[in-house]
Amino acid sequence: MSAGPTCTMSVDRQGVATIVLTNAPVNALHPDVLAALQRLLEECHGRSDVKCVVITGSGKNFCAGFDIAQFAAQSPDKVKESVSGASEILTRVLEEGSKPTVAAIQGVALGGGCEVAAACNARVATPDAKIGLPELQLGIIPGFGGTQRLPRLVGLQTGLELILTSKSVKGSKAHSLGLVDEVAQTPQQLLAVAKAVALDLASGKRKRVRTLEREDRLEPKDIAKMILGIAKEQTKKRAPNVMHPLLCIDAIEAGILKGGKAGLAAETAAFNQAAQLPAHKALVNIFFAARGTKKVKGVSDGTKLSVPKRKLQTVAVIGGGLMGSGIATASLQAGMSVVLKEINQKFLDAGIQRIHKNLESRVKKGRLSEDKFKQMMSRVKGVLTYSKQDFQRVDIVIEAVIEVVGLKQQIFKDLEEVCRPDCVLSTNTSTIDITVIAEKMRNPERIIGAHFFSPAHVMPLLEIVRSNLTPPDITRDLLRYGSMIKKTPVVVGNCTGFAVNRVFFPYTMAAMLLADAGVDAFRIDKIVQKVFGMPMGPFRLSDLVGGDIGQHVGANFIQSFPERTYGNANGPLVQMNQKKWLGEKTGRGFYRYDKGEKKRTKMVKDLEAIGPVFQESRRAAQQLGVPHLQGVSDRDIVEMIFFPVVNEACRVLAEGVVEKSKDMDIATVMSMGFPAYRGGLVHWADSECGASYIASRLQTFASMFPQQSGFFVPCEYLLHCAYKGVPLSQGQSFYVSPIAKL
Repeated sequence: MSAGPTCTMSVDRQGVATIVLTNAPVNALHPDVLAALQRLLEECHGRSDVKCVVITGSGKNFCAGFDIAQFAAQSPDKVKESVSGASEILTRVLEEGSKPTVAAIQGVALGGGCEVAAACNARVATPDAKIGLPELQLGIIPGFGGTQRLPRLVGLQTGLELILTSKSVKGSKAHSLGLVDEVAQTPQQLLAVAKAVALDLASGKRKRVRTLEREDRLEPKDIAKMILGIAKEQTKKRAPNVMHPLLCIDAIEAGILKGGKAGLAAETAAFNQAAQLPAHKALVNIFFAARGTKKVKGVSDGTKLSVPKRKLQTVAVIGGGLMGSGIATASLQAGMSVVLKEINQKFLDAGIQRIHKNLESRVKKGRLSEDKFKQMMSRVKGVLTYSKQDFQRVDIVIEAVIEVVGLKQQIFKDLEEVCRPDCVLSTNTSTIDITVIAEKMRNPERIIGAHFFSPAHVMPLLEIVRSNLTPPDITRDLLRYGSMIKKTPVVVGNCTGFAVNRVFFPYTMAAMLLADAGVDAFRIDKIVQKVFGMPMGPFRLSDLVGGDIGQHVGANFIQSFPERTYGNANGPLVQMNQKKWLGEKTGRGFYRYDKGEKKRTKMVKDLEAIGPVFQESRRAAQQLGVPHLQGVSDRDIVEMIFFPVVNEACRVLAEGVVEKSKDMDIATVMSMGFPAYRGGLVHWADSECGASYIASRLQTFASMFPQQSGFFVPCEYLLHCAYKGVPLSQGQSFYVSPIAKL
């Protein structure tokens, strides 16, 4: 049984006390750790045999910050108490105590860990240590003095950039910025260097610095005011729907203008205010949701499986297009070898060139060395046939060809002949039922879905699609592969569109319906992006994806769910596809895309061209009984676009397509760009709307569109939650769907 979170201390013959933060695996600042740290520091300051103190962390890390679990386990008032108390403790016993203190940093020193280090009188780090203040990602601000000390160590402008972007820096970079005083070249040297610095401070050879009193790195106050003003304006523009970044700037400003101690008081007040905002609860929900996706019932929840874990060393990617080359790139970056299969040499060369460009861009950005780039490219082998020589060594196959059922069926029939029986066979289909793809296989249970989002080497989500036949060991090993390539994997059930695409098919359809009802499409895009916070509106998204793909995918949903979809045979996508206006890739869609300077594409509204398309679509929509709407508010637009999406998410929850609502939350954030500060789709529906309100509004929309009422009618799961007064996220605990009963 492991010991509880605490700190340990030892004193050597030279009089150096070493305090070790001990809370595996990352030494998070649990309240018990903070209490032990205070007690041991006070003991050190009172002992005559102690000259100085070195603070370090057990294992491979210094400290990853305040224990995030406390946000869920404790009341907001208790968390406030812990944070405000810690800020005072760090100032009194770390920075101002009678014995000088030094932080010895390896691994991570993030959040509260960085703040502990900043409160010490000096800092020593290994070159690859990771140091930063990422608190804004949790909807709060640094609360242990970080808003005051970091700008005093690195300068106001750099400090603002690091805090507002949640960027971390490596130890070597931290040294050049002034955040770290010395660099120990290896972890083995770290304590020795830190102790030497501490003894120099104790003897007076090195001047003892109290960070909170420093002003030598700060810009003059008139310049500082200008920098802070610019930061506020940029923050309002970049994040218009959240307050906590502005609260953070206010706390920094108070310290710059009124002094460090006044700044600490302002920081505590701002932290307490931020902790009460909806964004904090939402972002904490996303934090835990991301870490809970790998725990899958019967697969990775401690269940012992009879099939041993596969060695995942070589992946075969079938298809070298944008998606396939992205998957290959991600696999190479994980240290795997890649077999890239194409149908002819031209396509194969193009696929390898795409991989080359993907990796080359990382070299240009300084994220990949030239040597590693060459090593990665050496692990790519292009092939034109399914030779056993190549495919017998493959551990996992990912098919990434166009969405044609017959083609995919033939590919898996061929793969079954040449791959080892233990090889994982997966498809990157975005909408097709995986059991349909497996119909021509001798062993259809082997197939599993590995649905990436484009660009595959950048987007963080991997949907793992399993059918009722999929063995747990295949799911387990695809989860492992997802982790290897640094994706957040979400295991979902098998149906048209799976989880993400199925839940979001009403998103674009609702936008098309509103446009057909007379609402300006460009206004819809603006409201969805600027007011709600999506990265782009539905019409802009359609242009990015491609109108041809959008129409094809939409047809799949109309076929699968005809009673609750909206389609117009002469709608904008149909007309634009006929004109070959396929979106950004052809230079024209709902918007026009002009090549500007430095190869940048300029997006413009071309009302003269697109206006007649909408007019023709509206004429056709009138024949379908679509009413003409007037006086539609911004809120109406948001609700008409997103409440049908929530409604479909309720069906997905009811059918058990996702095991838990948090999986739906993280999936919508990481794939569709649903605002993280809203906590994900289901969290937003529960916290900002509520089941009763959503159900009522959907019923209102259904009455407004009598001929399209099926698109809006609330589903049984949503109505159950509304009637019983329970959150949508808890509905699965009482609701048994008709499908689940079968």
